[in-house]
Amino acid sequence: MQVKSIIMDKAQMERTIHRIAHEIIEQNKGLEKIRLVGIRSRGVPLAERLSAYLKKIEQTDIPVGIIDITLYRDDLSTISHQPVIKGSSIDFEMDDAVVILVDDVLFTGRTVRAAIDALLDFGRPKQIQLAVLVDRGHRELPIKADYAGKNVPTSKDEIIKVAFEETDGEDSVKIVLV
Repeated sequence: MQVKSIIMDKAQMERTIHRIAHEIIEQNKGLEKIRLVGIRSRGVPLAERLSAYLKKIEQTDIPVGIIDITLYRDDLSTISHQPVIKGSSIDFEMDDAVVILVDDVLFTGRTVRAAIDALLDFGRPKQIQLAVLVDRGHRELPIKADYAGKNVPTSKDEIIKVAFEETDGEDSVKIVLV
């Protein structure tokens, strides 16, 4: 894959995540009942970083859960005959909570739809919000992010590649050509 452009470097990513944390506090008038759930795989480090920023700003621990959407995907049969399931981990009460689903890139909306289906198997939140680092457009479902770090219009033959130090050894957001 050829890198077309670098959208965010480490410093830009940190500023963007910090801004999203402030927006979460403002929109929810505080952090009471806020829970973060990262969508595997790169939604997880983003959710953990958001939780750290929220704690730094408001001195409040915000629980982070992990949701695995593998079995909820509408394209499961086309991906693999034996999908790899890494599992979900949500060890907090969701009933009456404001759950913020966190993912790196919002594209067609199908991942978010699958995540909502998976999340509802764990409980009935008061509200579900969506936070993404990058919204690249091309929606196929009526899903919109409540918090988007950056809107990046792309063509169908481009891919947004998000990298986190925790999983990839660097922090960056790039457009790559397929």
